[in-house]
Amino acid sequence: MASRRPIVSDPLPAWLARSPRSRAARRIAVQPPVDFPARLSPTSGMAKKTQDFVCQGCGATYTRWQGKCDACGEWNTIAEEGTATERILSAGPGRPPRKGKPFALQPLAGEQREAPRIASGNGEFDRVAGGGLVPGSVLLVGGDPGIGKSTLLIQIAGALAGAGHRSVYITGEESVAQVRLRAERLGLTALPVELAAETSVEDIIATLSQGKIPRLVVIDSIQTMWTDMVESAPGTVTQVRASAQLLIRFAKRAGSAVILVGHVTKDGQIAGPRVVEHMVDAVLSFEGEGGHHFRILRAAKNRFGATDEIGVFEMTGGGLAEVANPSAIFLSERELGAPGTVVFAGMEGTRPLLVEFQALVAPTSLGTPRRAVVGWDPARLAMVLAVLEAHCGVKLGGYDVYLNVAGGLRIQEPAADLAAAAALVSSLAKTPLPADAVLFGEVSLSGAVRPVAHAPARLKEARKLGFGRAVVPEATRGAEQDGLSLAPVATLADLVARILPGERGGRREGRAAAPAARPGGGGPG
Repeated sequence: MASRRPIVSDPLPAWLARSPRSRAARRIAVQPPVDFPARLSPTSGMAKKTQDFVCQGCGATYTRWQGKCDACGEWNTIAEEGTATERILSAGPGRPPRKGKPFALQPLAGEQREAPRIASGNGEFDRVAGGGLVPGSVLLVGGDPGIGKSTLLIQIAGALAGAGHRSVYITGEESVAQVRLRAERLGLTALPVELAAETSVEDIIATLSQGKIPRLVVIDSIQTMWTDMVESAPGTVTQVRASAQLLIRFAKRAGSAVILVGHVTKDGQIAGPRVVEHMVDAVLSFEGEGGHHFRILRAAKNRFGATDEIGVFEMTGGGLAEVANPSAIFLSERELGAPGTVVFAGMEGTRPLLVEFQALVAPTSLGTPRRAVVGWDPARLAMVLAVLEAHCGVKLGGYDVYLNVAGGLRIQEPAADLAAAAALVSSLAKTPLPADAVLFGEVSLSGAVRPVAHAPARLKEARKLGFGRAVVPEATRGAEQDGLSLAPVATLADLVARILPGERGGRREGRAAAPAARPGGGGPG
């Protein structure tokens, strides 16, 4: 080691140099500095402690804490987490990056094979999943607390286990005893479903890799999982993303179908980072009202099937039962001859579905009338009310309007415009619509009734359930069905004139001149 010149401090005054403390300081000052080797440097191998502030609702990242997330608009959802750079550097200094390996590229043309399917034993679930479970696929199932997600998945795991497939149910929210109680209530205790209560992803993957590879793995829920790769609490955005990535990697490598249960936020969206929904193969939403027995399983994303299919279940004492004919169930308790009720012939994916629209129009006592809607888009209700007033002379500015889709179903297609408008006019005029009529059609801002897709399937379902007439758009005139008469309408004013004879093109306010109609005898058709 090369000798170093001693560092000599500036000369001190005589009166200060005689101080014992000054003499000790001078001895320290002339010592050569310590030369640390690179491998013994006090700062070597230490990552700079930096922190990110991540929104737990949408995954947006900030350099400092703030009360409101600018990305999703939620308050008090930003929490402190370690950065990805810190986690990488903490693995050790001086580690060279891994050199990439070249891989073969494939042309677009080639042999195409249909993805193999495993029947889950539940027809409604298989319909939404696209025909069954695909080996190596990952599904994300979300829904409100208590809606029946765990009940549905334990039934599917039991059905696969009863068919000879290995099924594993991992719970991170309940104990083994609690899951056993649910299985006993559902009558599934005799089925060979493997059960465990664990939250460590590394331990779960090590356990699943032993013995026969399972056909189905249920993780309930992804928000309770954690991995050693991330220094964050379970349920945070970073932990959810890393845990999901490890489970997806296991599913692709082992060929197991993995179902992840996800929590939902107060507005119905799946909690956690949005990137998880992009990572999985399918996103299923389990919906339903607490006061109804029916549950709807809807696909929001599906790489192996349609995204607009639904499965209908009924919550019973023995679990969730499949509903093979939802239209008959939704219309079983319909009150015939009541003003403001109408049957809408809708489509959910490839399945025609008949549901009842209920409207109530009552004089308001408020300065601003109420507009309440359940099961339909409030924006479309406002549009239909504006078209009724602008083009049909039906003025509802002094009335409270309530609209409900019976059975707890949520209708999303614009084909329900005509049915909603008919229900509103019927309630306003206290005129019941024919009990054997169905309606469908989209209403434009000009008041025209536009055609919708799958008209023959809608009419066939209506005829099968015993309906005798249908009010349809003018362009659907050629889609007649045996035993079903069509009443085409070109504009919304034509429909109002059929419900209120003598009021075509006039300005109508309230019910002053509304004719009384016998139950089931008036109205369109």
